Amino acid sequence: MRGGSPYEEGMERVTDADAERASNEATDWLILLEEEPDDAELRRRFEEWLKARPENESAWASTRRFSEMAALLPAAREAGVVATTTRAGAQVLSMRPRTAARRWAMPALALAAAACLALWAGPAMLLQWRADHVTGTAELRQVDLPDGSRVTLAPASAIAVAMADDQPGRRVQLLSGEAFFQVRPDPARPFRVTARDVEATVLGTSFDVRLGSDDVAVSVEQGIVAVASAGAPIESAEKLVAGQFVRVTTGGAAMRGSEQPELVAAWRQGQLYAQETRLGDAIDQLRRYFGGTIVLTDGGLAERRITGAYNLADPEDALRGMARVHGAKVRRVTPWLLVVSAS
Repeated sequence: MRGGSPYEEGMERVTDADAERASNEATDWLILLEEEPDDAELRRRFEEWLKARPENESAWASTRRFSEMAALLPAAREAGVVATTTRAGAQVLSMRPRTAARRWAMPALALAAAACLALWAGPAMLLQWRADHVTGTAELRQVDLPDGSRVTLAPASAIAVAMADDQPGRRVQLLSGEAFFQVRPDPARPFRVTARDVEATVLGTSFDVRLGSDDVAVSVEQGIVAVASAGAPIESAEKLVAGQFVRVTTGGAAMRGSEQPELVAAWRQGQLYAQETRLGDAIDQLRRYFGGTIVLTDGGLAERRITGAYNLADPEDALRGMARVHGAKVRRVTPWLLVVSAS
């Protein structure tokens, strides 16, 4: 908040700028005091700061309150809100860095984060109920299907499998995230993957399907894939060969393109390759690797394009690299909250 519109606090007039300064300083003090709780000199300087101005006491009380809320977020995450589902035939491959984060202070954004967590928990539990296989943050999983095909699930992804010997076809529904399919050939039983209203049909091939917030992307590493609206005749499908992809928006518009086949599903090797990709879409993919929340404050920034290779094993560093292309800033509010804004 900027500007000088004053409001009354006690006997003094406090501007918005004063309140913002006090809030930022309160956050800094909380971090310092948690890092050095036995430092008497630090405590003395803190007490001086607290009594120096009336807005400091108010900011400190708010910061402590929001910090207590923030502390609940990782606990809720570990308690099972983002628990993963493991079925027979699944092998878990973790990409999560083995580092322990200290508890940091969260300013006013903690209230919104806590509310978002409460709203998100319901859909997450419903997804758990619908899915046969689910991955968590920064987790990859290889799943061997009954027909001999293999699926590699990207982080924060889920699939439902409908496949039995007495069924005429083989079906997998991508419920969220992204998955790479290595399909065992069987001319008598087409293999179909459905994501929202898009269906990809193959006999035997390797391809990737990604379910975005407003589109579905299908990319082919090997073989031929037919992509059409779910339920549409195969004759109307887009035929893709190795190195080709198609993105279908929720409105039904399709955009074809090409890339090197070896770059298809590069996330399996811990890489994100962007080729004139919307920054908002790239950040959506990074969110699946970051054990917290990434907030993009500028809608115009989300529409900017980036090209490059980014290391998914360090999502925060990757995010900073993406933002740097357009002069944007990444603020690490807590270990679980990154805020991206235009500079």
